[in-house]
Amino acid sequence: MSKTVKDLTAGTAGGIAQVLVGQPFDIVKVRMQTSAAGTYKGMVDCAGQILKNEGPLAFYKGTVPPLLGIGACVSIQFGVLEYTKRYFASQNKARGVGGPDGTKLLDSQFYLAGVAAGVGNSVVSGPVEHIRIRLQTQPSVDPTYAGPFDAVRKIYSAHGIAGIFKGQVVTLWREAVGYGVYFWAYEKLVQREMTEKGIRRDQISALNAVLYGAGAGYALWAFIYPIDMIKSRMQTDGFSSSTGQKYKSTLDCVRTVWRAEGIKAFTRGLGPTLIRSPFANGATFLGFEMASRLLNNDV
Repeated sequence: MSKTVKDLTAGTAGGIAQVLVGQPFDIVKVRMQTSAAGTYKGMVDCAGQILKNEGPLAFYKGTVPPLLGIGACVSIQFGVLEYTKRYFASQNKARGVGGPDGTKLLDSQFYLAGVAAGVGNSVVSGPVEHIRIRLQTQPSVDPTYAGPFDAVRKIYSAHGIAGIFKGQVVTLWREAVGYGVYFWAYEKLVQREMTEKGIRRDQISALNAVLYGAGAGYALWAFIYPIDMIKSRMQTDGFSSSTGQKYKSTLDCVRTVWRAEGIKAFTRGLGPTLIRSPFANGATFLGFEMASRLLNNDV
């Protein structure tokens, strides 16, 4: 099995772990981001209303698209990340820098590898998250879409490929900025332990993989949460004036939200995100690292 296939497979394992752990928190975040001001008193009230009005299974509403799609997304993220790291390592080795094998990458190289991972990921994450958000925010009684495939069929039939990729511009910005920081933070923590203890990557404990993933997750959200809120607004907006479209573009969405709701709107739903982050991102990196070791016969 080639290195790239192993990276893609391990990334899929990380993505599945992320969805199963993070989905209940994500639906609370999306409801708070996209609801009118005052709908919920806070994240506990939001979660309570979902539980009361829709039942416990509502916390996993719209799980099928991310379970399939996020698995693919994280697979792409890690596949592109590891490929780009190997490319930079080969360039370093040719220039005689970065140690004997060139794998001691510069901060800028880790960041750019993360940016590349985010850009590659955005092609899939944009439509996957769009469909998920549509399912998460539709009413339980007389819903518009019967499920993810019905949503894709109806949106494509009415609005074409542009409808499926609604909100793609802001998604691209979020992924590029966010994953540059995300993977830089994780790799720096991993490299620091390897250097300080003189150990190989596969000797890092599972607990530390979780902790480093949690730290990387907080770094990610510190940079991208306002962008993510705009993405959620764009992907729940109408497709045209006849279907209740509020925003003409990403920039128009930023301006409209700022004028109507103020700066607080850009952090609405941050609570469940910060609670979800260490669990979901810790699970992501744990899944990837353990799967990578298994595929490379290191466990």
